Amino acid sequence: MATSSGGDSFTANLSKVYTMYTGGFIVFIILMAILNAMGVPNVIIGYLFVAFTILIYAVIGIMSRTMQVGEYYVAGRRVPAIYNGMATGADWMSGASFVGMAGTLYLLGYNGLAFVLGWTGGYVLVAILVAPFLRKFGAYTVPDFLSARYGGNLARFAGIVVLFSCSFTYVVAQIFATGIIASRFLGLDFTFAVYVGLAGILVCSMLGGMRAVTWTQVAQYIVLIIAYLIPAVWMSTVMTGVPIPQIMQGQALQNIVRLEEAQGIAVSHITPFVSGGYNALNYFLLILCLMVGTASLPHILMRYFTTPSVREARASVAWSLLFIFILYFTAPAYAAFAKWTMLELVQSGLTPDNIADKAGWMLNWAQADGALVRICGQAAVSVEAIAAACSAQGVEQIAFSNIALNADMIVLATPEMAGMPYVISGLVAAGGLAAALSTADGLLLAIANALSHDIYYKMIDPNAPTSRRLIVSRVLLVIVALAAAYVASTRPADILAMVSWAFSLAAAGLFPALVLGVWWKRTNGTGAVAGIIAGFGICLYYLLGTRYGAVGFVETWSWLSSATPEQMARFAELKAAYAAATGDAQAAAWTALDSYAQTIASWWGVKNLSAAAFGLPVGFAVMIAVSLMTRAPSKEMQDFIDELRVPRGKTLMEEKTA
Repeated sequence: MATSSGGDSFTANLSKVYTMYTGGFIVFIILMAILNAMGVPNVIIGYLFVAFTILIYAVIGIMSRTMQVGEYYVAGRRVPAIYNGMATGADWMSGASFVGMAGTLYLLGYNGLAFVLGWTGGYVLVAILVAPFLRKFGAYTVPDFLSARYGGNLARFAGIVVLFSCSFTYVVAQIFATGIIASRFLGLDFTFAVYVGLAGILVCSMLGGMRAVTWTQVAQYIVLIIAYLIPAVWMSTVMTGVPIPQIMQGQALQNIVRLEEAQGIAVSHITPFVSGGYNALNYFLLILCLMVGTASLPHILMRYFTTPSVREARASVAWSLLFIFILYFTAPAYAAFAKWTMLELVQSGLTPDNIADKAGWMLNWAQADGALVRICGQAAVSVEAIAAACSAQGVEQIAFSNIALNADMIVLATPEMAGMPYVISGLVAAGGLAAALSTADGLLLAIANALSHDIYYKMIDPNAPTSRRLIVSRVLLVIVALAAAYVASTRPADILAMVSWAFSLAAAGLFPALVLGVWWKRTNGTGAVAGIIAGFGICLYYLLGTRYGAVGFVETWSWLSSATPEQMARFAELKAAYAAATGDAQAAAWTALDSYAQTIASWWGVKNLSAAAFGLPVGFAVMIAVSLMTRAPSKEMQDFIDELRVPRGKTLMEEKTA
């Protein structure tokens, strides 16, 4: 990659490189389509898509290797705003966003829009409240800012704890996603596929750090956005005659409502606050938590440390929002066209006898993982299994309500569902892989940098030379990556929930300290640490208590619960049944009790996904109160904060680079 420090020539060179890369990728897609039409086996097409894209990322990562600290941690602070916005878009478009967003909208309908609104709205907060000021400060990491602003390593360490808690389960989920994609499209064993994905992640990030990750993520964004748009444009063109799915979504929704009425489906796709247990309170609290969490995630904030200036950091946020908007504006249309396709399939008369001919893709996905497609309550692994399950329920014609599709397969399966050539499925798999790899790169770098820079260099060995600092960072990167891959290989059941929790933990633990650190000079170190501990602690307690200690949580906090008397009576019945049971029956009784307790464990009915609704105000309140009760920051620090808020000016703190 180009390393010239001249802004104009550097940008011009980047434009040429990525234009050629985009053209080359489009030619590659056309070549794969030709091979597909010539009868080349699907598995070969899948291997070529995955191998070609990973090879390109690896080449970029190796070419971007560096032994300079500034290049490794912040890409030399020379990344133009448009490319940083594109890299941020890829960093943000995790496997969960690419694979799961449209699936969530497919299942939840209107209520799924909370995720779109929260995640895009968060970038407004990033632009206004946080990113430009962190860039002017001159930090390498978020804990760096906390330490300098609040004086000492206690605030730094508190920030590292929150950062690690937010990022580790997030990166596990990305590696998990690479395993799912590689095992489905390459026919690999899931555990082996996880480590294949890990290898792809490491070659992008280990040698060049943020520099390599930045240029790789730009390439990955190009792949993932092409892969996301083509199926949506295809469906829109075939079903409406207009190749703009975002505009034609209205027609798709009209057809969904028509088919739902014809099939007697009571809960409509467009009805608010009815699906997924989201009432108005939880809908808007979820939007708030996702917005604030987005503005607090360390691996996203790190991206704005790489721009040449404060002005470029602001512009970079705007570009980020545009590139993210392209996918998020398409996701509701993608979901609508997929649901329209599915409803028409059911309307055409779907039975156990003809399902192999009309919807063989369901059998293929169920055979890969029985949890992905269930018909009449059972895994749809064969025609015989479907027939037996439906016969037991007296179902002769399969209705939409008899089919349960996993949200995470909707995007990947839609090309097959809509009858597209297999080359589109391979393209979508490559896009999902790009999304997962790009986010995993950013997360691993955030964790490794915090451990190597903030703990090793800042707290253990401040005189460490550049070479040792980078070696420590790379070793820690590999260790964390291997640990995350091992956890992913165990197929943790709650990982997707934990990823959602990351937003609440980041919001409660970091947002008050970041915002008050910039906008309220009176905040001091004692108040900041107390606020981080209080906000993060309350949020973590609520998350763990309502999920893993739900029975005790219901008993302790019944006076704050929104559970009805009937629900509490049912809880008491299950608890009595557990107390009376013995042996194997006791284990089954406990499972029933714990499962039911999770459905009613809450404060005022707030879902645990929105735990920051409690941690955020507590963090702000404690931070403000303790700061007012203790000594004010020095005049020098208060003057420093005044200077930090001035839009122009030089970077305030420069790191040692040798």
